[in-house]
Amino acid sequence: MADSTSTRAANPLRDPRDRRLSRIAGPSSLVLFGVTGDLARKKLMPAIYDLANRGLLPPSFGLVGFGRRDWSNEDFVQQVRDSVTQHARTPFNETVWEQLSAGIRFVRGEFDDDDAFRDLKECIEELDASRGTRGNHAFYLSIPPNAFETVCQKLSEHGLAQPDDGEWRRVVIEKPFGHDLESARELNSIVEEVFPPDAVFRIDHYLGKETVQNILALRFANQLFEPLWNANYVDHVQITMAEDIGIGSRAGYYDGVGAARDVIQNHLLQLLALTAMEEPISFDAHHLRSEKEKVLAAVSLPEDLTERSARGQYEAGWQGGERVNGFLEEDGIPADSTTESFAALRLDINTRRWSGVPFYLRAGKRLGRRVTEIAVVFKRAPNLLFRDHNEEDFGQNAVVIRVQPDEGVTIRFGSKVPGTQTEVRDVTMDFGYGHSFTESSPEAYERLILDVLLGEPPLFPRQEEVELSWKILDPFEKYWATLDGQPEPYVPGSWGPASADELLAADGRTWRRP
Repeated sequence: MADSTSTRAANPLRDPRDRRLSRIAGPSSLVLFGVTGDLARKKLMPAIYDLANRGLLPPSFGLVGFGRRDWSNEDFVQQVRDSVTQHARTPFNETVWEQLSAGIRFVRGEFDDDDAFRDLKECIEELDASRGTRGNHAFYLSIPPNAFETVCQKLSEHGLAQPDDGEWRRVVIEKPFGHDLESARELNSIVEEVFPPDAVFRIDHYLGKETVQNILALRFANQLFEPLWNANYVDHVQITMAEDIGIGSRAGYYDGVGAARDVIQNHLLQLLALTAMEEPISFDAHHLRSEKEKVLAAVSLPEDLTERSARGQYEAGWQGGERVNGFLEEDGIPADSTTESFAALRLDINTRRWSGVPFYLRAGKRLGRRVTEIAVVFKRAPNLLFRDHNEEDFGQNAVVIRVQPDEGVTIRFGSKVPGTQTEVRDVTMDFGYGHSFTESSPEAYERLILDVLLGEPPLFPRQEEVELSWKILDPFEKYWATLDGQPEPYVPGSWGPASADELLAADGRTWRRP
């Protein structure tokens, strides 16, 4: 397999210090399995158009849809156009669309249909000839994990996964990466029987978010933060991913998976790793991934998990002025389901930097508002000067990284209230992406799809990270499976069950209200 990074020619007229010019993907195509799903319609196809509109895709780019619908190429072009006009981030440009749509194709068939894969091979060979894609093709598997093996085998059997000299073939896998450690290993062995490890891109779309990438800049480009980013000054860290909606139409996927497997195993543990990792020696994929893996490998779990976790299911009630169903009343959810819609964990990291600093992770549906944030809460300052105040009168300084929806960073600190009395009150300083930069943040899938086409792997977790994440979560899942009854109910619009508050109260702390 040719190394795309070593064969890429450097521009002799460009100063390597100049960061203004974006990197553009070379001749290539993206073959999209699962084109009729919500992910493809709302995220992937609009992201491809937005990349083209920003000038980051080559004129020779091709997009191939693979699915069961009885569509012609023209039908699929119209489907993509409808998706783009409804969900694209950038304005619609007819000239850009004409260039992009000329490379759109559709192949009809089932995942186990040999004739369909022969048609797919003919299709990408036609793109090589008519569009100049030069044998460079990425296969995006936006499909259920139980179909990965069939699709990978068919790609191999029909010679679609094996590149010739000077070409590349890559595969993109959407989460979930298994449902436990054993299944993750089985899934990986299936994929890597066909594609070499450096051609496998496991997408965690959170890693494509600008705010997540800014964690490294915040920590390592500023002398203000990094000297304090350790157990000497940090009291604890809270990582929250809250949604104010229920499971909607996802019952078929969500039941049996739950909040912990759905987002804690991947999204939140990735945020933990980026928050706690040591400085890598470069942004090369190997160095960045190695530091994240060290953090995940250092996570320690207590033998007794009873007081280190909490689970819940949302009840029926009122939220946002409307009546909403409880989790057990959602279409497709069994009345005796023990799947949690809320999960919270306490984790400890057994390193010198973080010894004694608990990391609290929580995720759930039907909570107070939609928000994802990382709150690094510092220890209280010694109360030496303000002797007429109790220690509890002083808040704790905090750095809050807002991942979504209002991307930015807030710093909380104490300040004197104007007046003759010496009263100290918490105030905030706020940085928002929308206020500070003229360019809006691209969607995560724009960055990730472009990185796949460029062959840039730093934002994609490798198998070692996936396995380490499951090693952290599996003991909690096994413990929860031994419990009788259903998870603790909580009111829609609240911040989870009472046991979540008790989890922090046992350590003398409280959850931050986002």
